Amino acid sequence: MQGTSLTPFEEDLATAILGLDTLWGGDVGSASGTGRFIADCYFSGKELPAAYTSPLAAALRLSGGLSAAEPDLGGARAYLAAFDLPGALGRLTRQALAFPRLRQRYLAGLVESLQVMLDLARERLAEGPPVPYDRCVQASTGAGPSYVDPTPLREEAARLLAAQGEGPGAGETLLAAVDRWRQRRLVTRQEIAEIDEQVLPALEERTERQVLPHLPRLLRQVPRANVTFLPIDGAWFSGSMNYLGRRRTPEGEPEYEATYEINAAIELSRPELEALVAHEVVPGHVMTFALLQALQHRGRIGFEASIGTMNSRASTLYEGIANCALLLAYGVTEPRALPGVELQLGFCLSRLQDVAKRNASWLTYAAGQPPAEVAAALRNDCLVSPERADKLSGSWARHPLLGRLYLPSYDAGTRRVLDLLRTVPLPRLVPVLYGAQGLVDCVTIDLALADVLQAPPTSASGPQP
Repeated sequence: MQGTSLTPFEEDLATAILGLDTLWGGDVGSASGTGRFIADCYFSGKELPAAYTSPLAAALRLSGGLSAAEPDLGGARAYLAAFDLPGALGRLTRQALAFPRLRQRYLAGLVESLQVMLDLARERLAEGPPVPYDRCVQASTGAGPSYVDPTPLREEAARLLAAQGEGPGAGETLLAAVDRWRQRRLVTRQEIAEIDEQVLPALEERTERQVLPHLPRLLRQVPRANVTFLPIDGAWFSGSMNYLGRRRTPEGEPEYEATYEINAAIELSRPELEALVAHEVVPGHVMTFALLQALQHRGRIGFEASIGTMNSRASTLYEGIANCALLLAYGVTEPRALPGVELQLGFCLSRLQDVAKRNASWLTYAAGQPPAEVAAALRNDCLVSPERADKLSGSWARHPLLGRLYLPSYDAGTRRVLDLLRTVPLPRLVPVLYGAQGLVDCVTIDLALADVLQAPPTSASGPQP
């Protein structure tokens, strides 16, 4: 990944993000989600900082960093001694003061989440105090931690099952009825292998009709789903969208390429699969990053857009966009407006999985419950599959970053975007969600929307039925 030189600001930003990514065992140069971690992408065409290219960094990544079961603490300490991550964060804070208000606030939120990740590294190294759980969730979502009562969504799932004549029978639990419903519609390995031939084209067509008319013309021709699907076995995650964005045409334009690795053993119904593809590809994550790359490539937004960063308020917003992507594709603003009971139930079960993620974090760190108890609660209360309950209560919740910063972000982001869909007209909201009015996160989006809502409406053709 050779490229043009970094400015001092870009050097500090890349050092901070890729330095922390390396410290925790991530490798933004990996094409696979099994190698990536904090840094989701690096598509600016700029050179990589020494914090990534150093032999110290390569050795730390090889060891798994601080995410390893038995981390190389000496290697991590040597890396922190060689690269001044606190200094880079301090300089970023000072440099951001010269930027316009929206960008300044965005960078302040990003630095806050990076600082928490650094302090969690110090905690892991026994060189700093324990990081309060409240501070972690605040850094990634803009609000404190909470347990979410899944009862309203359970009641909605029961209503939708009954509407299909598949509600719980005599002596049967709601969980058993959901399991039965899911098993009858379970996607096969063959269907997973044919996502790009079956599910994706339909979502692309809906997005073209319902979302693109609300976007500026310069973004309408950007490839939204240049993605290769890769079924994998034995993954600890359900799937991983890997936005690459490094290839260029002979004219120097990005090709907006991505891969999606999907766990071949995932237990999903067909309606849930449609929600998943909308989430990961279009009009979800791949489309989001492709539009951001187009804007960054044209100088409309800053370098920070080119390094997607997990555990940040931006990633919380992106998860919200992705979780509501099915609504956007169908041009509706409420789950009950989705066409057909099956699709509504698939969305409802996806929402319950969001709640399961937030509650896995809360039960682990606020309530102090062991993994087996957390898994049982997620399974029974949120109606998730055994595979999901095991992963969320174990490898996800017990990881210092994923458990305390990322798991709460799914539900937080979804609630944020659902609220916006209900209160802001789509022609005003959609350009802001995808960065066309400036790079935003789940908190600073209010600043961009305030400016947009005060401006007179533009003449634009609306979506077609």
